[in-house]
Amino acid sequence: MNIESIQQRRKLRRTVQGIAAALLPYGTDGRVAVAPFQRHLAATHRAGLINAVNMDTGYVNYLSDMGKRNVLDWTCEALGKDVPFVAGAYIEGHDGDVVSLYREQMDAIVSAGGIPILFQTARLHGKTSIEKVSTYQAVCRGYSHVLGFELGRMFAPNGEIFDADTVRGLMEIPELKGIKHSSLDRIVELERLALRDSLRPEFRIYTGNDLGINMIEYGSDYLLGLATFTPEKFAERDRLWAAGDAAYYALSDALQFLGNVAFREPVPAYKHSAAAFLHLTGRIPSMRTHPKSPERPPWDQEMLRLCAQRLSLV
Repeated sequence: MNIESIQQRRKLRRTVQGIAAALLPYGTDGRVAVAPFQRHLAATHRAGLINAVNMDTGYVNYLSDMGKRNVLDWTCEALGKDVPFVAGAYIEGHDGDVVSLYREQMDAIVSAGGIPILFQTARLHGKTSIEKVSTYQAVCRGYSHVLGFELGRMFAPNGEIFDADTVRGLMEIPELKGIKHSSLDRIVELERLALRDSLRPEFRIYTGNDLGINMIEYGSDYLLGLATFTPEKFAERDRLWAAGDAAYYALSDALQFLGNVAFREPVPAYKHSAAAFLHLTGRIPSMRTHPKSPERPPWDQEMLRLCAQRLSLV
């Protein structure tokens, strides 16, 4: 793969499917700010993006089973029963059969009207590609729409970037309609796109590269935590790309500036940046996060203000 071959992959004026991984906001009292959360979900839908809840951005790794069910209920109430959304099936730390654990959570998601996305589990680390694909086949069997996940270790220790044989096997599972790719590596993602194009063109690769959001130019859709910072601006960017409007570039650059600030090391602290940004722009009542989530230093807020000014949000 070289620069010429990469440039040949660019897909001008394509329509992009955007999914925003919603932040779960907290109030000054330390409790979930349910009403602002619901308003933000509704605003994201109005902007034209799909919501994803119980994701890393929504502290799925810290929520109890009851907490995750509450999020599903709040989402349904905010969006209505006929509006699709994505929700994470996260089983890390649970005892029992891997397939059964996934399907129990998937049943709850589907019953709420959502599309399940399968967070990886460290219990499959070290397994062969055949074993991993077989497990995913059993997990997905009988569902109409499931999404997968490749999550780099910089995001979470249960994550894994699959080898090519595993990715090929996953793409051949009919119930699996797409996969979120979060390696933060453009070349690896481009390899996924090339395999998709040759094997199953309708299969969606959702970039999770908050440091390379222009992967949409090369055939990726997206599922980004960054998109919850300002869903309207992401939707505007997508429309500009589809229209072939050169204003796309300035807006994309401004959004990427925000991504570079928010998703710098340590990466998991981006959730504190998200809370601070959404508080700064008047969308949530505080910049508090889940008590177990890492925080940014106080001067991060001034950097975020510069980002918001560049986007004309303050």
